[in-house]
Amino acid sequence: MAKENKVVLHGLWSSTYVKRVELALKIKGIPFEYVEEDVLNKSPLLLKYNPVHKKVPVLVHNGKPIVESLVILEYIDETWRNEPLLLPQDPYERARTRFWAGYVQQLLDSTGKLFNSEDKERYDKACKDMFEKLDVLEDGMKKFLSENPRTGGESMDLLDIMVVATLGAFRAQEEFLGMKILDPDKHPLMYQWVTTLMELPVVQEVTPSHDSLVSFL
Repeated sequence: MAKENKVVLHGLWSSTYVKRVELALKIKGIPFEYVEEDVLNKSPLLLKYNPVHKKVPVLVHNGKPIVESLVILEYIDETWRNEPLLLPQDPYERARTRFWAGYVQQLLDSTGKLFNSEDKERYDKACKDMFEKLDVLEDGMKKFLSENPRTGGESMDLLDIMVVATLGAFRAQEEFLGMKILDPDKHPLMYQWVTTLMELPVVQEVTPSHDSLVSFL
């Protein structure tokens, strides 16, 4: 790895946000060094590079830190202009992709509340919110994907990365929660999209095992 293009990713193996960045780096073919962080005993470098949020992921490019996963993804795409591009060239299509990427982020936030609900009322509210967002995403993607078909293979874009990083662990989550999250009958498009992406070698390379995810949860 050339010194003038040194890339280091500070992350956590179980973090959805980190997996987004790992996927982007691998998809773009960018060599990088990975540093596993302990969120209970944060390293001096993590605190130095991200003094505001003190969280992963942190991408350090030639000694300069970039934080927040969506910001990092755009930085990667703007810095390394080789194919595949993560965002469309057309400004309108870029804006549409950013919008839906933000909506997938909202879905992740809703799903996270399932694991942090202190009582049944909050849990039920989190479930309702998550499924409502999945319904909206299913309907919205029918139109979006018909106009922006997936290229197939490992030429994933920003939205592919967001979707598989957010929903790729759905089977482990279902086992832990004892409920169906991604139902092929209720959300056939999203189910097919996620399961197809999960079969890609580049995705499998960064995805923790099912058993390790269930144990973590």
